[in-house]
Amino acid sequence: MPQYAPNIAMSLSSTPAAVLEELRSITPLVSCITNAVVTNFTANVLLATGAAPAMVDVTGEAGPFAALASALLINLGTPQPEQRAAAVEAAAAARDAKVPWVLDPVAVGYLVHRTALARQLLAARPTVIRGNASEIIALAGTGAGGRGVETADAVEAALGAALTLSERTVAVVAVSGPTDAIVDGARLARVGGGSALLTRITGGGCALGALVAAFVAAGRPLDADPFTATVACHAVYSAAAEVAAACAAGPGSFQPAFLDALYTLDADDVDRIPLS
Repeated sequence: MPQYAPNIAMSLSSTPAAVLEELRSITPLVSCITNAVVTNFTANVLLATGAAPAMVDVTGEAGPFAALASALLINLGTPQPEQRAAAVEAAAAARDAKVPWVLDPVAVGYLVHRTALARQLLAARPTVIRGNASEIIALAGTGAGGRGVETADAVEAALGAALTLSERTVAVVAVSGPTDAIVDGARLARVGGGSALLTRITGGGCALGALVAAFVAAGRPLDADPFTATVACHAVYSAAAEVAAACAAGPGSFQPAFLDALYTLDADDVDRIPLS
């Protein structure tokens, strides 16, 4: 099992606030192959934070566009046949062009087509794999998976699977939950904070996967490795959720408040998020 750094914040090559500032400065272009339920919210999360989204999921276009983008997200939430082919095309192009990419294996486990596709995509070496505990366990082959998009497992129960998956793929593995865990085979970071209201809106986890891609791209000019960038993204996401929850009456007001918080977030907000 990965060991805790004595102070994970001090071991990161760049602070979360610094990576956020770089993202806003360079406006990374994120090619998104994502599910139909969350397209609008995902695009708005990227825009509010400072990235530029592009939803390119047509075969013949997905590969060339992924190769010129700053980063790529592949989310398997609604994998229609053409989108499945586009995902394979884009992942291969990103790998060949050395463009960082994120795999979000939504609802893998019991659902056979997306599970097979997710395992096929692992051969294209995702930079980061992000999912809930049950999705990570299922993708690693150490359990069956959850109830659709809902996890049946705690983050703690998925740490062994996350380590196995990270060692097998050389990817950073991020496990989302009340306290997120990020593993890269040698390091383990936990990111606290956030709000349970993220689980009461559509696309809270899916948009996080897209934002991780943007942060990995933004980390490159800072020489921040994908682990550092992924931790930074989770800290920023948690900080925005806390700011939004403080002024929201419920899920309906939380969603726009969350977008506003991503837009206005400053270093003091981010620095309040506990890292361990």
